[in-house]
Amino acid sequence: MRKGTSAPKEAREAKPIRPLRADASRNRDKLVEVAGHAFAEKGGNASLEDIARQAGVGIGTLYRHFPTREHLVEIVYRREVEGLCAAADELARHNAPDAALAEWMQRFVDYIAAKRGMANSLRILFNANSEVFANTSGMVAHALRKLVDAAVSDGSIRSDINSADLLQALSGIYSAPDTPDWREQSRRLVSLLMDGLRWGARKAM
Repeated sequence: MRKGTSAPKEAREAKPIRPLRADASRNRDKLVEVAGHAFAEKGGNASLEDIARQAGVGIGTLYRHFPTREHLVEIVYRREVEGLCAAADELARHNAPDAALAEWMQRFVDYIAAKRGMANSLRILFNANSEVFANTSGMVAHALRKLVDAAVSDGSIRSDINSADLLQALSGIYSAPDTPDWREQSRRLVSLLMDGLRWGARKAM
């Protein structure tokens, strides 16, 4: 380029994407963590102002990271899915196959609780063709299938179980009535499911 010649317009307008500063990244991660708990505990009544306050930041900071509730929900939902799937690998490393499956199924209740709390925003995201569903599709089913296959191979659960059927049974708690003891009741039902999986297993015979 000759001296005095201006750079092309595209080059002048292009701005590098700056990574978040360490404190901004911590604030963002804390907001997502707090929001996940708030949606699970309070559902659609979870206040963004309360989430910001519990995360130790102002509401302006929340909106700088997440301009709308749906922006926040999208990130929280992705975090919940990824966390549940990561838990499957972690539990499998440190527990017997049937124990890993049993604990993961209990964690599934918490995942459903958060998902129920984000239901309205998730519907908005779905109608807007958000990529979050395409990007996470099949992840939970794959995590469960690995746990089931390991427990079947180990002989600690019955061999005629289909992981897709089990996931459908587990997912049924999503539509259960929203009573004060919903989560405790769901945990009991999950325990009953696990008892059924163990009944007639090779190791139990």
